[in-house]
Amino acid sequence: MIVVTGATGNVGQALVELLAGAGERVTAVSRRAPESGVLPAGVVHRAVDLADADGLAPALEGADALFLLVAGEDPEAILSAAKAGGVRRVVLLSSQGAGTRPDAYRHPVAFETAVKGSGLEWTVLRPGGFATNTFQWAQSVREQRTVVAPFADVALPVIDPADIAAVAAVALREDGHDGRTYVLTGPAALSPRRRAQVIAEALGEPVRFVEQTPEDARAQLLGFMPEPVVAATLAILGAPTAAEQAVSPDVEKVLGRAPRSFAEWTVRNLPAFR
Repeated sequence: MIVVTGATGNVGQALVELLAGAGERVTAVSRRAPESGVLPAGVVHRAVDLADADGLAPALEGADALFLLVAGEDPEAILSAAKAGGVRRVVLLSSQGAGTRPDAYRHPVAFETAVKGSGLEWTVLRPGGFATNTFQWAQSVREQRTVVAPFADVALPVIDPADIAAVAAVALREDGHDGRTYVLTGPAALSPRRRAQVIAEALGEPVRFVEQTPEDARAQLLGFMPEPVVAATLAILGAPTAAEQAVSPDVEKVLGRAPRSFAEWTVRNLPAFR
């Protein structure tokens, strides 16, 4: 059995579908029960907050592998519960920032350290920015055919979360990934301006791009992110390191195919922008 935490999120939901489709027994863990029909038939759901390692323990009983989010403040307790339940392999969804900006990404770094010292087989996934972050433009594109974003011409290789799920599924089910850290990106670095153009091309209509000031972007992000996360996010968006702008070979290395492009992601999610 494989336990998937964050099972209703961008990566977790796709991962549950992949694993169930491959015939695996899956326990899906999230804070709240999903809506009817969200999870595939046969998947067991457990409503658990990862801050409650004791509450997670029953969901881990009899599991062979665990897909773990960076959530809660006590990764050692989660991993102890996993080992007690019989888990032998853990795949951690961390962040590229844990490698490029460890001082700013101390939370995922702490989880990586705990996982690597757990005595379990482990694989760490470090994705860059998610293509799904573009959903924050959806309303303004639908209503005004406009995108407002900072750092108009700074390019980053955002990744389709479905590709993160595909890599996770391989690492959970197959040998040969123990002790590996994979940096996961899309196939090309694209700027916000260029991503807006891709959406316009998919819609077949013009989409106006308005460059937001860093100050306005900061004020907007503070509405739903803590200040340290906002600072780190804006630093990556506005002044990425060479490593953060580079296209990683790891998706293709694991899957045997190139990562999906932003254009492919856009076409698949076009109803959100119509």
